[in-house]
Amino acid sequence: MAKNYDPTAILPNGQMFEFWEVDQKYDREIHVDTNHPNASDDNDGTPSRPLKTINAAAQIATPGTRVLIHGGTYRETVQPARGGTSPEKMISYEAYQGEEVIIKASVEVKDFKPSVGWRLTRGFRGDPEKTKGIKVWEIELDPEDFKGYNPFCAVNILHDRLFIEYDKTDMTSYLNRRGMVFVDGKPMKQVPLYYMLSEQENAYWVEANGQKVHIRLAGDDDPRNHTIEVTNREQCFAPKVPFLSYIRVKGLTLAHAATGAPVPQRGALSCYRGHHWIIEDCVIDWANGTAIDCGNECWHHPIIEGQIIGHSIIRRNIIKDAGVCGIAGLYVSNMLVEDNLIIGTGWQRMELSWEAAGIKFHNSQNSLIRRNVIKECYGCDALWLDVANHNNRITSNVFIDGIESREHLFIECTRDDENLVDNNIIWNVEGRYDKNAVPKEPGSSGWYKTTELPIPNGYGIYLEGSDRVRMVNNLIGKCNKAGFFAKVVAFRLHPKRGGTSRVNKFFNNLFYDCGEAAIILPNEHNTVEGNAYAKMPPGYLRVMYPEPEMCLDLPTWQEFCGFDKTGYTCDLEININSDDLTMEIELKEELSEVASDEKVCTDYFGNEVGDKRIPGPFAISKKERKVRFSIDPRKLDE
Repeated sequence: MAKNYDPTAILPNGQMFEFWEVDQKYDREIHVDTNHPNASDDNDGTPSRPLKTINAAAQIATPGTRVLIHGGTYRETVQPARGGTSPEKMISYEAYQGEEVIIKASVEVKDFKPSVGWRLTRGFRGDPEKTKGIKVWEIELDPEDFKGYNPFCAVNILHDRLFIEYDKTDMTSYLNRRGMVFVDGKPMKQVPLYYMLSEQENAYWVEANGQKVHIRLAGDDDPRNHTIEVTNREQCFAPKVPFLSYIRVKGLTLAHAATGAPVPQRGALSCYRGHHWIIEDCVIDWANGTAIDCGNECWHHPIIEGQIIGHSIIRRNIIKDAGVCGIAGLYVSNMLVEDNLIIGTGWQRMELSWEAAGIKFHNSQNSLIRRNVIKECYGCDALWLDVANHNNRITSNVFIDGIESREHLFIECTRDDENLVDNNIIWNVEGRYDKNAVPKEPGSSGWYKTTELPIPNGYGIYLEGSDRVRMVNNLIGKCNKAGFFAKVVAFRLHPKRGGTSRVNKFFNNLFYDCGEAAIILPNEHNTVEGNAYAKMPPGYLRVMYPEPEMCLDLPTWQEFCGFDKTGYTCDLEININSDDLTMEIELKEELSEVASDEKVCTDYFGNEVGDKRIPGPFAISKKERKVRFSIDPRKLDE
């Protein structure tokens, strides 16, 4: 499928993203059908004599093989023995004719007995009468189901613990066990002490040796009325050896992987340091740590001379409820991440171990991240580019509903080459901080500060020691603190200098209803032009240094800083329904056009624009005063 000219795929350096995928012609097909009456791993893999397990097919598949997996639930870890050899000779694992194929890293349990011998009261002198009627059940794990890996014996905490700020961190989730328990497909909540089962329904507790699990169902129900599953594998699809490449995974559902917290980055679906994978049309559901890993896995792995990292395609997937990170990639290049839905990331609340995000890339170069929907991030970023990211384009994405999140988009310590952030919707960031730590400032007590308090946050875009980020035609709204915030990081010397937060560019963005400010710059060594501002508080345009901090309105921003000479304020109303991804815009006045940026020739939907356009990602007709439309950018029918 060679790509023709695509203006949404032009990278900041002016070159087209390097598409490599070609049409596949397979030499061999292997059928897997766990429900077929004649299925056996001793078969030859024909439709009438299919294999029983996917992993059996993975041991015999060679370059140019397509493994066709028939519908059913497969409780196994697929560990390919080899990869393909080129874009023309891949190995593909795909659902047969769109049938529902579910690979689960869990086992169903049916043997339960009442849990006895443990205290349900809080404290030694608690009143046992208060716990009467509470029903707790014991599950003794079958050793046959846990050969080689017992997640109920392992804690979540990551291998490299140096980065955890222990004084700021609740360590409970880090010290919980990796094993999960599901009731009718929904997870139970883990508690660290047995007696807490009396205070929490739909919960489980793990004994010290990891061999027994105690559960309490909602309504103190009997587990025999439900389907109870416990995780017993780390991953669903992952090679045993690194560097296997040219592998395609299509249309599969992978669930219940008991991965630990990164690093290392080990996903339910793992490329295990391979390159040129295609992961498409899959569902990754309830990964304990990471859903997909696609890079070098861990910074403690040395990069081998000539090693290719990345060059993979991740598209049209649904990644639901990843505990820490949706897609993780270390040292990746030439990644295409498009048309994915990533929802519910970060429920483990491990954001202070610095690997939590819907998408977290380190050292990303020449990558294209477009048309993704990332929503409902718990305490973590929607997208985080960490250190030395160059020539990436982030375009036509929806980043929405950061629940107790510090920011939606975080670009950290990136200095040498430009990155382009254009035509995105960045909406509703609640902020992550102790609200009780914000001092009250009655009367005029807060008037004479020269700098802002560092406590409140909640940013649409946050740069930390990063230069040369180009932000164009984005809609940034409903941010608790500010639409944009940047700071200098003087002493993060990687590799040769600290971060200055200079030479960043803001062109033609629409800022809407941000809590304290639209833009907070660390200095005046940036470029701001053609932006529009609606429903902003006083002093919404700010420059922090040199002190005293300047808190400006648009006319003084223009006069004192020379910014936004063609920028303007406007009167409009915007409402976004995050459930169905629709937006309603009501214009109270006609919006003026500004000069289009030379590097962005499309709008949010990929339509080409002319020399002039209104700020923000949409081309709204001057005649339309109230319009409602879908903002789901994904292309799902290709």
